[in-house]
Amino acid sequence: MRADHTSMPLPEDAPGGLPFFAAGISLVIHPRNPHAPTAHANYRYFEITDPAASDSPTNVLAWWFGGGADLTPSYLYPADATHFHQTYKTACDAFSADLYPSLKTWCDEYFYISHRKETRGVGGIFFDDLHQGQHQRLTENRPREQADVFAFVQSLGAAFVPAYVPILSQRANMVYTPLQRRWQLIRRGRYVEFNLVHDRGTKFGLMTPGARVESILMSLPEIARWEYMSDMGEDALSEEGKLMEVLRNPRQWV
Repeated sequence: MRADHTSMPLPEDAPGGLPFFAAGISLVIHPRNPHAPTAHANYRYFEITDPAASDSPTNVLAWWFGGGADLTPSYLYPADATHFHQTYKTACDAFSADLYPSLKTWCDEYFYISHRKETRGVGGIFFDDLHQGQHQRLTENRPREQADVFAFVQSLGAAFVPAYVPILSQRANMVYTPLQRRWQLIRRGRYVEFNLVHDRGTKFGLMTPGARVESILMSLPEIARWEYMSDMGEDALSEEGKLMEVLRNPRQWV
């Protein structure tokens, strides 16, 4: 884990391991209507403590926050993507103007299905290892103290409802065809591929002794589809093709 979390103590400093505390919240919504996008949000906190100072209020050796939120449509509605990104940009800008551009790029890079050469969706924000020390990807103009980082994460959590619910309300009752439902399930298959092949959280969870597998795989859709050599989405002028163009070439939405 240290490769991704520079604030973690060095292995030689804790040859027998260290006590830790982890907490998080995950939200994944897979609507049935193909016009309504899938949405995902996850925020987590990890803390390592010093067993030799268990009675001390300053026994925390390292802590960090991580998380993000992203939108995964089956059909492209640019106004929806712009609204989603603008809501999160506003939440980020309240703490630093440097945050949203970095977190948006990080999201596009993270949710990339390399074997398909496409992103999972139209992105959002993603971050990890927010702590007091120097960060590998972010500028110094960001929340640094624990209380400030927690306030930032709380603000991002509160942004989910205004970012997503207006989109869901507008799309959930639209009329759709069997072909559109078929395309949605193919895109759900891509969602599964990313989560099982690339997602670090899934990999970490499945490697954890005694982990509850159902909780780790809770983000997967109930139904997905794979078609051998399907050509859906390859016609650039089709509605499916318009989505694929954005997934292959991430766009600046705000």
